[in-house]
Amino acid sequence: MRVIAIGAGVLVLVAGMGIGAASLTGRSAAIGTAAAAGTAAAAQSAAAYKVDAVHSTVLYSILHFGAAFNYGRFDKLSGSFVLDAANPSASSLEITVDAASINSGNAQRDEHLRSDTFFATGEFPAITFKGKEFASTDGKTFTVTGDLTMLGKTKPVTVKVEKTGEGQGQRGPVAGVRSVFTIKRSEFGMNGLQGPLGDDVELIVSLEGGR
Repeated sequence: MRVIAIGAGVLVLVAGMGIGAASLTGRSAAIGTAAAAGTAAAAQSAAAYKVDAVHSTVLYSILHFGAAFNYGRFDKLSGSFVLDAANPSASSLEITVDAASINSGNAQRDEHLRSDTFFATGEFPAITFKGKEFASTDGKTFTVTGDLTMLGKTKPVTVKVEKTGEGQGQRGPVAGVRSVFTIKRSEFGMNGLQGPLGDDVELIVSLEGGR
């Protein structure tokens, strides 16, 4: 039994079975391709910016009694992103929001919002978005289609995401993205106080991430 090739952590042994040079070349090429794919995947993952929750913001607004917009925020979030205009297929955007971290500026109202009337945070603790399709015409603004999950229901949404800037932070490269879009809460099964509260909810998502 002879050692023929060592590549990508794979040890190939041949026991005189009449394997030709072409077969061995094919196997070596396959091993090299797998190794290259693994390297590319690792590079893409490394290129993503990890969301810095301290310098990121998720705001919402909703119409109250048809009179004025009430604003609030979610204090806890995580995720990662990278927007690549040259190769949109290498882009990614994932965010997880802790629904129980909702902060409307009033503790009693926050408890109501966490209840089953609204976010039911005991059963559905997270709101998530995962981008699946990315396109850009100017290198700065992207059209992102992905899955938004809230109250256990997943719906496809398409949003505009803007690259707001890049820089050098204290620990390395930083970048920012921003999106403003509107959803109907009833589409996710949130029907509490329809009428006194509007159905449309505007979301402002501003993310800063670092590498």
